[in-house]
Amino acid sequence: MISTESRLLIIDTSTNYLSLGIHQNGYTHSIYEAVGAKQSELILPHIQQLLDTASLTLEQLDAVVYAQGPGAFTGLRIGLGVATGLALPNNLPLIGIPCLDAVAALAPSQPCVLAATDARMNELFFAWYDTQNHKRLSDYLVGSASSIQLPAGQHTAIGIGNAYALDITLPVSGQNLMPSAKEYAQLALSGRYTPTDAAHASLHYVRNKIALTAAEQAARRAAGQTA
Repeated sequence: MISTESRLLIIDTSTNYLSLGIHQNGYTHSIYEAVGAKQSELILPHIQQLLDTASLTLEQLDAVVYAQGPGAFTGLRIGLGVATGLALPNNLPLIGIPCLDAVAALAPSQPCVLAATDARMNELFFAWYDTQNHKRLSDYLVGSASSIQLPAGQHTAIGIGNAYALDITLPVSGQNLMPSAKEYAQLALSGRYTPTDAAHASLHYVRNKIALTAAEQAARRAAGQTA
């Protein structure tokens, strides 16, 4: 049973940042560092650093929280592999938090929120939310900025996510903000996400294609586009 007193390890490797945290006694000790391709090299030493800071061992944790996607394919697999590898021998439950849910949590108490993140290849991961009532208004989607439309019946909204750092036009104005371990911990403690065992932990993939072919890259360069 997860409660507000639970001690959590949080792992988010869905972007080129390494975002980790230990939550206990209502506070989240966290690391948020741009590491690029060094996630697999740094993740375990940084987790040990956080455990030492919090004066905890893995055995004293109540659950491992991990970013479930959508996000960077390789990063998500690193995060899930480490989460399950630590959870299994210590008999800890896993709590998967969809990445776009965590992004939307940065805009609380809003009737309509667009959570949108960079999916590369000139596409975005996105979903619509009613954060007043903790409801998702759409599927988890991937597509171009021009494909994003307000949900039926909605006329105004705000946006959140690193899509707002890109040179693109989105249907609503917003802020370039991304969640930290704190937001993942808060969602895990909300009771809206079901803990599972390591054997049943899963990831959210919303597209099968994870890279452009050489021909597609050449065509985009010729058209003056970037991947």
